[in-house]
Parts: sequence; C-alpha cells; structure tokens
Amino acid sequence: MKGKVPDRIRILHIIDAVNETEKYLDQVSYEDFLNNSEKRFATIKQIEIIGEACNQLSDEFKNAHHQIEWKPIRGFRNISIHEYFGVNFRLVWEIAKNDLPVLKNQFNEVLKSL
Repeated sequence: MKGKVPDRIRILHIIDAVNETEKYLDQVSYEDFLNNSEKRFATIKQIEIIGEACNQLSDEFKNAHHQIEWKPIRGFRNISIHEYFGVNFRLVWEIAKNDLPVLKNQFNEVLKSL
C-alpha cells in the first residue's frame, strides 16, 4: 500500500483482527485449538496483523496512549514471525482469550476520541 495509512485505519485493522480471532475460537476448547492447525495458525496470523498494525501506528499516537502495552505486542509479533517454530501455543491461546479482548476494548475507547 502506497502512502501513510492513517492511525484510525490501523486501529480498525486491529479491531477487525481481534474480531476474526474471536470467531475462530468461539466455542473452542484449548484441546480443540491444539488439535486444529488451521485454528492455531489463523489465530497466530491475526495476532501478527495486530502486531504489525501497532508497529505502524504513529509515534504520536503511541505516546498519547500509554495504557496500551506496546512492547509485548511488538515482542510477540517478532517472535511469531522470526522464530515461528518456537511459538508457544499456550501463550497464543492466553493472548487470544485474555489479552485481545482487553486490547479491543482499549482501541474501541480510543476510536471514540478520534
């Protein structure tokens, strides 16, 4: 994509990726998640999208929103892309089930102020 994508659009990408992850894991147990490579890797991909979209947000935006934990988002994205055989699926599950809903709420609140 040419040109700078506005922060608002990146935020919408993040929320869309969280929504996709929620769809993938609706009514899915951890055991089912572990036994279904499509769900595992689709979830990882959406978390990567979230990480990349967060990386591309402006410094001004990130500095204005300290409530969002930027470092862990960036860290997981880097691990999942560069050390993909070392990805801990329990961690992916925990992120998807516990952290992403919080992140979604944070970004929905931020959208109200834009």
